[in-house]
Amino acid sequence: MTTIVKAAGVQISPVLHSREGTTEKVVRKILELGRMGVQFAVFPETVIPNYPYFAFVQPPYQMSAEYHRLLEQSVTVPSPTTQAIGEACKQAGTVVAIGINERDGGTLYNTQLLFDADGSLIQRRRKITPTYHERMIWGQGDGSGLRAVDSAVGRIGQLACWEHYLPLALCPDGGRRTDSRGNVSGIVCR
Repeated sequence: MTTIVKAAGVQISPVLHSREGTTEKVVRKILELGRMGVQFAVFPETVIPNYPYFAFVQPPYQMSAEYHRLLEQSVTVPSPTTQAIGEACKQAGTVVAIGINERDGGTLYNTQLLFDADGSLIQRRRKITPTYHERMIWGQGDGSGLRAVDSAVGRIGQLACWEHYLPLALCPDGGRRTDSRGNVSGIVCR
């Protein structure tokens, strides 16, 4: 049996330096896609609030102001930002994968969120190994979110940019080994 899913790869620019402005733009796009019958939409890496391109062009000693602006505008999970995206997914009936700069304490992560068509957040994962310039911005992920999950459009797994080069990322369900409480206790690839 073949199932056809109407999907969209969304190319959208952020409202630079504005978490709220970018979130509003993303929400409008999700609702528009829902009206078009799109069942699954994928948004860019760290679209909210924006990708830290300054790390490409500025030496570390000059990045402080841009880094602090990014830190201030980044997303906590859960938050009004994630609630707004979830509500838009529910209204649109669309499954959405979206990249954010996640702020957890004083650390930023390149994080992917996956919202189901009912608006629930069904996956949150952090990029395992940021590239050389990204390491000045983001902390390293731990692989705990590297798994496939069931959604309204089927089973979905997510990889961030360059992770398809990592052998760990190619392991089924991330090769995670868990203890009796479900906590990740190691990574194994069989």
